[in-house]
This record gives sequence, C-alpha cells and structure tokens, in this order.
Amino acid sequence: MKANEIRKKYLEFFEKKGHKIIPSGSLVPQNDPTVLFTTAGMHPLVPYLLGEKHPLGNRLCNSQKCIRTGDVDEVGDNTHLTFFEMLGNWSLGDYFKKEAIEWSFQFLTEELKIPLQKLAFSVFEGEKENNIPRDEEAAQIWQGLGVKPERIVFLGREDNWWGPAGKTGPCGPDTEMFYWVGQEKAPDAFDPSDKRWVEIWNDVFMQYNRQIKNQKSKIKNINQGLKTENKKEEYEFATLKQKNVDTGMGLERITAILQGKDNVFETELFEPIISKIKSQIANFKSKSQISNIEKEKAIRIIADHVKAAVFILFERVEPSNTERGYILRRLIRRAIRYGKILEIQKNFTSEIAKEVIKIYKDTYSEIQEGENYILKELNKEEEAFNKTVERGLKEFERLSLREVSGETAFLLYQSYGFPIEMTQELAKEKGLELDLVRFKEELKKHQALSRTATAGQFKAGLSDNSEQTTKYHTTTHLLLAALRDVLKKPIEQRGSNITAERIRFDFNFERKLTQEEIRMVESWVNDKIKEGLPVICQEMPLDKAVEKGALASFREKYPEIVKVYTICKDFNKNEGLASCEICSGPHIKNTAELGNFKIIKEESSSSGVRRIKAVLQE
Repeated sequence: MKANEIRKKYLEFFEKKGHKIIPSGSLVPQNDPTVLFTTAGMHPLVPYLLGEKHPLGNRLCNSQKCIRTGDVDEVGDNTHLTFFEMLGNWSLGDYFKKEAIEWSFQFLTEELKIPLQKLAFSVFEGEKENNIPRDEEAAQIWQGLGVKPERIVFLGREDNWWGPAGKTGPCGPDTEMFYWVGQEKAPDAFDPSDKRWVEIWNDVFMQYNRQIKNQKSKIKNINQGLKTENKKEEYEFATLKQKNVDTGMGLERITAILQGKDNVFETELFEPIISKIKSQIANFKSKSQISNIEKEKAIRIIADHVKAAVFILFERVEPSNTERGYILRRLIRRAIRYGKILEIQKNFTSEIAKEVIKIYKDTYSEIQEGENYILKELNKEEEAFNKTVERGLKEFERLSLREVSGETAFLLYQSYGFPIEMTQELAKEKGLELDLVRFKEELKKHQALSRTATAGQFKAGLSDNSEQTTKYHTTTHLLLAALRDVLKKPIEQRGSNITAERIRFDFNFERKLTQEEIRMVESWVNDKIKEGLPVICQEMPLDKAVEKGALASFREKYPEIVKVYTICKDFNKNEGLASCEICSGPHIKNTAELGNFKIIKEESSSSGVRRIKAVLQE
C-alpha cells in the first residue's frame, strides 16, 4: 500500500465517522509560540482545544506536516526523521476514549488489515502526586475489542502522557499502539523494551490543563523593554471543561511497515531521493575509507535534511543564525557536510530538492509554486557555506597546531561551521590530537545559553489563552493594518510571538523604519483604540472571505469555512474599516479594551524581514 493510498484511506475513514477534513497547517505555528515549528497536528488547533469554536465543527482530521529536531542526531537510523507527516483525528469536546480507541482499532485491523496478533498496547499508569488515576478505562476498552490482558501494559509519564507543548496548556494521558516487526511470531506478552515492537499510533485524551499555581508577577513597562519579577512557578493539573481527543500516526512509519520495509527510507517517499544521491551525484569510486554502514547513514541524513529544508524554505524562513533560520541553516549545512564525506564534488542540494518537490507536488501543490525560491536559497546557502569552509581550512592551516584544543575545535565549529567530524578528520590527517572532552564542554555551554535564550523568548505565549495575550493578539491585526497604511506597501505577516508581556511581530520590508514611520504606526493604532471599534467575527466560505478582502497568507491552505475578524466603526454599513483578516486565535470584543500601544524596538529579523516588539501600557 503506497503512502498516498494510506493517507487517502485514513481521511476517508474518518470522514465517514463525521469528521471534516482540514488542510495541513503551516510549519510555522500561528497560534502556539511555545515552539519554533509545528511538531504535532495539535499545534494549529490550540485555540480550539482550549474552547474556541472551529468553523467546521468538533470532529476534524488531516495529514499535518511536522518538523522535529530533538532527535536530529538519531536521523539515519530506521525510523527517525526531521520532516514527516502526522495523520490525525480530533474530537473538540465531542467523543472521548471509547470511540477514539474503537475507531483506531477498526482502522488498523479492518482498513489496513493488520492482524491482531501483531499488535500491542500501552496505557497510563497514573500519578498519585498529581491526583491523576490509573487509566483502567482505556485498558478495559482494548480488552473489550479482543485484546488479551498480557498485550496491554501500564507505563508512566515518560511513555504515556502527552503535553503540554509549552509550560502550560492542554495535556493528558494517552494510549499507544505497537506493531511487531520481528521475523518470528510475536510473543504472547508485550515487552515495551523489545525494539521489535514499534509504536505506530497514539491516542491522547486531553482532559487536563497544566496551569501555573500561585503565580505572582509584577510587570513594568519601560521604554527599553520589559522587566518581569516572578516568584518560583509551581504547576497544577486542572480538569478541562472541554475534553478533547488528539491522535497521531506517522505516515512514513506506517507506510514502511505495511510495505514490509526494514526502514522508512526504502519507501517511495524517499527512494527517488536516495537514487538521485547514489546514481547521479556521489563519487563512489573515490579512495574514501568510509564503511558501507557510514555511507548509508550519510545518504539517509542528506535525504532527510534536504527534504526538511525544502518544506521550511517554502514557509519563507531564510537561513540565519537565530531561531527558525538557525535550525534551517544547520540542516542544510549538515547535509552538505555529509555530502563532503561522500566526496560530492559540486553543489548538490538543489538537485536533491527537485526530487523532493516531485514526490510531494500532487499532495502539496503549493510547494511546486515556491520551487524557484527554494532552489535559489539552497544554492545561495551552499555557496556561502563552501566559502566559509574554505576560510576555516585556511585558519586551520594558519594556526600551525601541535594539537587541536577544545577551544580551537569550538571556534571552527562556531565561526566557520565546521562539524566536529570535519575537525577530527583534519586533525587525523595532520597527526594531531584533538581534545574532544574540552570541545564537548564548550559546546554544552553554548547549548545551555541557547536554551536559556529560547526559554525566555518563547515562555508563556498565545497558547495560554489569557486575557492579556488575547489583547495582544487582537493588537497584531491593528499593527499589520497600520504598517500597510503608513508604508503604502502590501505588508504581510511573516511570523509572530505573542506572550502576556509583549508582541513580537515579523513582516516583509526591505529597510529599517524611520523614527517618523514608527511614530505614525503607533499613532494609527492608538487612534483605532481610542475610537472603540467593535471586533466582529464571521464564519464564511474561503472564497467569500477573499472576495470580501480579508487578508490571508496564501502560502498555506485554509479549510473551506474560515473565521474572518473585522474591526470597523460601523460593521453593517462597512464604514470606518480598520482591519479584516482570516484568523483562528482568540480576540477581544472592542479595541477600547486595549490601552496605549507603544513600539519598544524595531530591528532586522532576517533578509527582507523586519521585526517589531511592542507593548500595551495602562
């Protein structure tokens, strides 16, 4: 069974169960700034999981594009990927455990024809300290479907609990489904430590909200920025008023299993890319001493990283040294590095990218529309990295080393993009010792600083659904409208990070704003706030929303019915229009609730993208 058939079969199955099929959300989260990329199907649905009404109802399903970089060092084995598709179905306060489990079982055994004797299951064992009971209900439902008790195990939080995506938010116990990939008959009892049991599906029962307990904070707005004084945060688990179901099954993994493949790289989702690397690019007649195992791993890493880079570039994220751009740059340069291990003699990432686009052009037609941009950015980054590597090689030669210290290895890594493997090879060629222990210490320091910066940058966020965050979210609509009016350009949002403390808003513009332009933007927004304009929400077909003039990001697909938020003086007469956007986040009712708008910083985010940080003052 091919991946396209599995995807189609899955969506049609849940459509028959009353679910509406929604398009894949953007890889850049619009409603959850606690993460850099969409790592699960639930991220685009955070507002609805917290109670917002979805225009298509309370039963949804889709195939969601995802990026996960936490396991990047594992890529190259049989199952780990950076980019993947997650098949998912959701209940927003509708059905719960019984239907979710029964339908998962039905799809696996009837639609995919997987024998019951090849399946096993895990459920949550409970936590006394958080007053969360053992999930006997899920276990009993599985047994009622014919699953033997010895094929069900109870596991803890590390294995059978999902969420929240950030510090706070919806979360809950889950039940996971495993498939026996061993050649011999599956054992009667399920041992989750046996690697021949591979997880294929996960049903999350979002029945709790992790929230801050007894938090006291004092926020002071100052022209230079914000100062926040917090006592130590403690958390508690409150029962959600709206209980949700969030499921996920990796398309690449289930495709490999159903095709009887040993790993995800042997399916049609990767085979054309792998063939391109092997037959047309790599010089395998070289004198390289690389083993066949190392060679195969390098090929897999290149295939995975370039595929991920293609989908990230489609979102108009550019390679840089911060945030999403840093992740993108790391993936591209890591692919190039492994290309050098294979002794590829020319720029190659754009050639591989063409194969990626061919594979997905029918499923995600919009990716083909961005092909020229994607290929241009890959070529530019590859050329830049090659020049950097050349400078690094000259620096290495200039140092005339007797040994390579950890500090020097880290300098080559940080300033010239040298992966440690490259430095190890150079040291070996010169007969030099490399202080790998000291290098790892320096790297850990850098990673700790990076994690601290990221934690500060992405703490709280729109996912907390607080009153102040909702105010800031509505303010971004006014900010975008103000920028379009003052700059007289078709400005588009290129990303945002909204916390209860401030707005961070990225938009396309080629130069720094003047002080006068900043003042005019502030005045424009504050005028609309003082006017006390109503914020009206309508649900309508997408084509009607576009016809109405609602702003939308056309780099992503929208469902057939969307929410349109209009801010204007007289909605019925369409007078005094300030803003009209397709949006799914929470909003206030009137701009008079917002307070005084103040821009505290305007700076570059990346090439052709500016960033504004702003606050609302009392």
